[in-house]
Amino acid sequence: MNVVVVGGAGFIGSHLVDRLLAEGHQVEVVDDLSCGSLANLAEARAAGGALKIHNLDARSTDLDSLIGMRGPDVIYHLALLDRHDRSAAAQGRGFDAALAMLEAARAHGVGKVVVALPASALYGRPSAKDLPLKERELDPRGVRGVVARAIIDLLTTYRERDMIEFTALALAAVYGPRQRSDGGVVAAFHRAAVAGVPPTIDGDGRQTRDFVYIDDVVDALVRAGERGSGLVVNIGTGEQTSIRDLWSRIGGATALEPESAPPRADELMRFAVSPVRARIHLAWAPWTTLDEGLAKLRAAQP
Repeated sequence: MNVVVVGGAGFIGSHLVDRLLAEGHQVEVVDDLSCGSLANLAEARAAGGALKIHNLDARSTDLDSLIGMRGPDVIYHLALLDRHDRSAAAQGRGFDAALAMLEAARAHGVGKVVVALPASALYGRPSAKDLPLKERELDPRGVRGVVARAIIDLLTTYRERDMIEFTALALAAVYGPRQRSDGGVVAAFHRAAVAGVPPTIDGDGRQTRDFVYIDDVVDALVRAGERGSGLVVNIGTGEQTSIRDLWSRIGGATALEPESAPPRADELMRFAVSPVRARIHLAWAPWTTLDEGLAKLRAAQP
C-alpha cells in the first residue's frame, strides 16, 4: 500500500512511519520541519524500505503534485493544529492545510484520509459525571476547537460530495519517546526529572488528564486506515491521572518539589475519553498502562 504521512517527521508521525515501513508499505513523508525533525526519522532511514521524504509546505500546490504522482491509497494528516503556536493565525493555517489535502485527494482519486485532532479541544468542558467521555455532539473549546470542528465539517462535506472516506481520531494526551519537552506534560516532567530541576505545575495540580502511549496511538492510526469511515473516534484509555500524581510517578525518586504557576485561564479540570467506539469500529483498545509507558520512556531517553 502507498501511504502519504503529512507531519511524518513529528513525534506521532515518525512513529507511524516506523510502523508502516515495518509492515511493508511505501511511505511518502511530507513535512516542512517547522516542528518535526529529520532526527525522528533516523531509525526509519537506517532500516531502509520504501521511504521518501519531502520537505514542503502541505498547503502548497506541491502537495497536489506529489499526490498526483504517487497516487496514495491513504493520506494521514497529523499536522493540522499547531500545538506550539496557539495563535489564531496558526490555527487557521490548519484549516487551509485540511482543505488543500482534501482538494488534492478529490482531484487524484484518493479513497481515504485519516486525521488526528486533540480531543480536549472538541468537547467543551464536560462534567465529571460524563467522564470518560463518549463521542457526542461537538462543543469546541476556544479558537483551536472551532478550527478542529470546521475540519471535521470539511471531511464530512467531501465524504458526502466526493466519496472520500475519512476517520478523525480525537486523541487524548499522547506521550512517549521523541516528544519535544514542550509537546506535553509528560515530556516536560521527564526532562525536569532527568535534569534534576523542579517542574512547574499550573494551578494546584489536581486537574486530570487521560495519558495514552504512542505505540497504542499508532496502532489506532493504522487500523483507521481501513476502518471507522465517516466517524470521529476517541483514542484514549478512559482513565484519569492527576498532574501531581503524574509527577510523583515520574520524579518521585528525585524528591524535587514542583514549583507552582497560576492556573491557565482555559484550564480543563478533569478530562478522559472513552475507547468504546474505538473497540467497536477499529477493533482497538489501549494495552499500555501509564507505569509501563513511563518505564518505556525512561528506557528510551535516559
